[in-house]
Amino acid sequence: MEISTPLAYAGDPRAGADAVAALERAGLDAVWVAEAYGFDSPTIMGYLAARTERMRIGAGILNVYSRTPALIAQTAAGLDAISGGRAIIGLGASGPQVVEGWHGKAYDKPLGRTREAIELTRRILRREVIDHHGITDMPLPPERGSGLGKPLKILTEPVRPEVPLYVASLGPANVRMTAEVADGWLPTLFLPEKAHEVWGAPLAEGRARRDPALGPLQVVAGGLLAIGDDAAAARDLARPQIALYVGGMGAVGKNFYNDLAVAYGYEKEAARIQELYLAGRKKEAEAAVPDEFCELMSLCGPAEYVRERVEVFRAAGVTMLNVIPVGPDPAGLIETVKGWL
Repeated sequence: MEISTPLAYAGDPRAGADAVAALERAGLDAVWVAEAYGFDSPTIMGYLAARTERMRIGAGILNVYSRTPALIAQTAAGLDAISGGRAIIGLGASGPQVVEGWHGKAYDKPLGRTREAIELTRRILRREVIDHHGITDMPLPPERGSGLGKPLKILTEPVRPEVPLYVASLGPANVRMTAEVADGWLPTLFLPEKAHEVWGAPLAEGRARRDPALGPLQVVAGGLLAIGDDAAAARDLARPQIALYVGGMGAVGKNFYNDLAVAYGYEKEAARIQELYLAGRKKEAEAAVPDEFCELMSLCGPAEYVRERVEVFRAAGVTMLNVIPVGPDPAGLIETVKGWL
């Protein structure tokens, strides 16, 4: 098992890069850079490549609507080149509020777009001449453009002909597709004790169709990390994130994270969190998050307890523990957990 951390996407990216460089020295294996509708992630990932030496740099995630498959492949190749082969590209559909509200694109065919982006990115990185017609047409048919388009291959030589492609997915069909064709999986709000109930079947179905040449599916999940006799209190810091996702990431009936909370068994609580959050009562929504949800999604408590939590995540199939260190010595926390892995 490896260890990684997410870069805070709403903070100062230069300060975040300073912190990540210190965590690399403590043993951090990877950093994940989110995008949402703030700073773009490739710019920050390039800066991180210059500030670090060993750790891998992951996009967590690039959505498959605002970038063409060719641009995703170019980003993978460019990041891999300047980092010396340390890139990981996380892909996903994001959600309709961001895709339609921010990018002005229709939120259609999310699975098909993700699968196509994976296929085309791999082909482009292998420097194939691309003549593909599906959701994306490469080249554009003459009747839809100037008629000057022609099949092309990437101009530059990628450092690696294969850059790992991970997918952020939650729904059964999307998780099935991820297990079939992606190098890795980026689940959100992952509760290791309950994950098999929700995703066990689609993961098994996808793996049954998986090309053995891809190797085992990598799984990235974790949560808040705090170690100490009074560290259990840090679990409450997960409440705003859980309330935001379960309550605010989508309208009623159109929130994937709310659906996930229901699948975990928190049906009444999920409805109440959403009701409060959408009414603007965010603090009350946070208070409505079940204590158990916060505990299962985190690694906070005395050292032996946290060590047991690490093993619970490992037993649930996690291959990269993605943690957010809490406290005055984040590097020390990373070093401690790294020693257990």
